[in-house]
Amino acid sequence: MSKIILKATDLDGYLTNSDKENIEKMQAYYDEAMKLYEVISSSNFTDKIEASKKDLIIIYNRMGELMQKIAEDTPAIKVYSFETPRETHGEASRLIAKLRDVRTENHEFLYYIQRAYEMLFNLAYGGASSEKNYLITKTPVNIPVQNYAVHKIPDVDELVENSVMCVMLRGALLPSMIMSKEIQEYSSKSYVTPFALFKISRDDSKNEKNMEYILDLEKSYFNLESLNGKDLIFADPMNATGGSMVTIVKYLQDNNVKPKSISFFNVISALKGTLRIVRALENVTVYTLWMDPVLNHKAYIMPGLGDAGDRLNGTDSEDHPRNIIQLIADYGAGISQLYRSQVREIEETVLGN
Repeated sequence: MSKIILKATDLDGYLTNSDKENIEKMQAYYDEAMKLYEVISSSNFTDKIEASKKDLIIIYNRMGELMQKIAEDTPAIKVYSFETPRETHGEASRLIAKLRDVRTENHEFLYYIQRAYEMLFNLAYGGASSEKNYLITKTPVNIPVQNYAVHKIPDVDELVENSVMCVMLRGALLPSMIMSKEIQEYSSKSYVTPFALFKISRDDSKNEKNMEYILDLEKSYFNLESLNGKDLIFADPMNATGGSMVTIVKYLQDNNVKPKSISFFNVISALKGTLRIVRALENVTVYTLWMDPVLNHKAYIMPGLGDAGDRLNGTDSEDHPRNIIQLIADYGAGISQLYRSQVREIEETVLGN
């Protein structure tokens, strides 16, 4: 069988009654917000617009409080602003605002995605170990003698050096490379993660309630044996429904792959998709910079930021979609050189299969 299919109804079967109640409550809040969006975008009266903006802030605060309560009750969900000191929250909020902005162009969007994954790495690993590694770095200063600098960084070797980067292709490719680079930089041995590449898509002719997730094994590149007992890391800028990740992990488990742990790193994750993942999979942790409240009927995140893959990589024509090597080539020399070790691993994975 060359294709594995998971249906939305299967995903929803993992949700608890409490999850469903919270999702419905969040939808009710967001329905109120959409009425205010309409006033703000179409009213000709300044006073009415300003009053609607104040009401919108109140509703968003209520949604935030509900999300925080859900995260507190669900240890497998780690939201940046719920886990970090208040002093850092403005940075995350401003970064997400820039990513959402329709005026943010490709090069700037890429810059903010890189920053986002640096923050997510720190969320997951920065305080995970009380031990320290020391970096002794040769500097360009050699008068009166060659200078060196000593820096302390968290000792994360045991946490990262069993990792495999699992790429849900296209939109997840560059974020996975960024995450792998962070691991390499923090590892005392410059550990470069192996890569497993999965061609997964969803049937966008369907809606959120009957969506299908299709794993194409013929266009995927991985070795089952090399994934067994590993710490599997997934990095995708957007987690809408959770269907793609659950499809992949369930396929691996059905083929006797038993991960040591599973981590999912998102810039924005929808509440429903996050809950589906942590209910469907054991030993999983979802790290997200920002939690968005709802999905629309087409399973797009709202308020969201559009198609992150297109904003990172540009669009493909339906007749001639780029393969993974072409996609890396289109990143250009700057990106390829910055992530040269990751590019080499990916190329060897693709060409070796």
